[in-house]
Amino acid sequence: MAEEEDGGGDERENRLLPVPDDEDDFAEMEVEDHDSEETEKPSTINFDPSLPTAHSYLGTEMEEFHGRTVHDEDSCPTFPVLPHIAVILIPGQTLPLQLFRPQEVSMMRNLIQKDRTFGVLACSDSSDRPPEFGTTAEIYEYREEQEYGIETVKVKAVGRQRFKVLETRTQTDGIRVAKVQILPEWVLPSSISGVQLNSLNKLHMFVSHKPPASRLKQNQRWWQKYQKRKFHCANLTWWPPWVYSLYDAEILMERMKVQLREWDENLKDDSLPSNPVDFSYRVAACLPIDDGLRIDLLKIGSAIQRLRCELDLMDKCTSLCCKRCYHTEITTKNDIFSLSLYGPMAAYVNPHGYVHETLTVYKANNLNLIGRPSTQHSWFPGFAWTIAQCRTCGSHMGWKFTATKKDMLPQRFWGLTRSALQPRIPELDDENQQAGCWRPCL
Repeated sequence: MAEEEDGGGDERENRLLPVPDDEDDFAEMEVEDHDSEETEKPSTINFDPSLPTAHSYLGTEMEEFHGRTVHDEDSCPTFPVLPHIAVILIPGQTLPLQLFRPQEVSMMRNLIQKDRTFGVLACSDSSDRPPEFGTTAEIYEYREEQEYGIETVKVKAVGRQRFKVLETRTQTDGIRVAKVQILPEWVLPSSISGVQLNSLNKLHMFVSHKPPASRLKQNQRWWQKYQKRKFHCANLTWWPPWVYSLYDAEILMERMKVQLREWDENLKDDSLPSNPVDFSYRVAACLPIDDGLRIDLLKIGSAIQRLRCELDLMDKCTSLCCKRCYHTEITTKNDIFSLSLYGPMAAYVNPHGYVHETLTVYKANNLNLIGRPSTQHSWFPGFAWTIAQCRTCGSHMGWKFTATKKDMLPQRFWGLTRSALQPRIPELDDENQQAGCWRPCL
């Protein structure tokens, strides 16, 4: 079941998308879902993947801001933080918000007049310790409105920089602020650079990026030849070339793209960042892992090490289970697919202000449906949602989305909330997995 914020949230508000007009919708009996038993992976998708990224359910008339605020590495700024957001924000990830608390509304108004930057603390639901890390978030769209006499702020923000928490305090106005240290991003040299002669660098050909497929075939053949000769200097060392390839950013990115294409067959290289740092963050934002593993990725200060950990995670995690009862398998890695430009998982906010990082899968098992399908406040325009719970323990797992038009593909899919999922690693026994003994390679 999705976690309640600050221990005082209402369970129904956490799992619902819109506010129901009729309470009878939620008094209906549970219905077992049997569609997934016959569901096949969609071969064609005509849904526009840019629609979920627009977050149109927040409204269209939002004030836009341009520019970017960047803090110096290792600097120690102080800025306000949102303690009630159950999201471990990754740099580059979009964060939609609906805020109602007077302190948070006041905080956002003040931020708009300044640098529009606040902090999101990396809080783990499995640890009682205060958060040690977090990510800065910068507002790029903003809107104020009144609903039922309550002032509401709707915000779209994007993660910017990682930080380490030095101290936190609450001001007299109730706003929580934190003094943090901005963590640097280490750009490692080529793994083979230590054995290359600097005096011969002027004779080398340095490649800025892989030539696109639209160019001549001779460029493609040249690129393949370059890749083969890339580690020829390894013959001068004790280690074979394949050892150096394990720490090469370009090779790691190509391996990761192969994995990502299993989720999105139409994935194009142009839609992914070419910078290893941004690329590693894009992958981290769409991995359906628990809070502990996500914080581990956030701590890593090198894109190469981060990519290695992400590959390790994708290789070892074969299925996703219910976080509460654990033994109930909900979906597998092969059932994940992408229905958004963000990738297979992105953050969305419901009308009550709860943020859900939602993973799209075309097949899910062991779930019961609650209530009737509704199109109100749908995160995927053109699809109606129905609440889904674990058949074993009754935990809220997400929603089933069904198309409102017969010509829309896919006709149905599932949106599972990350906070209710636990990755399963077959190499470990159940006791070690539940204790969180395994961590990705570093």
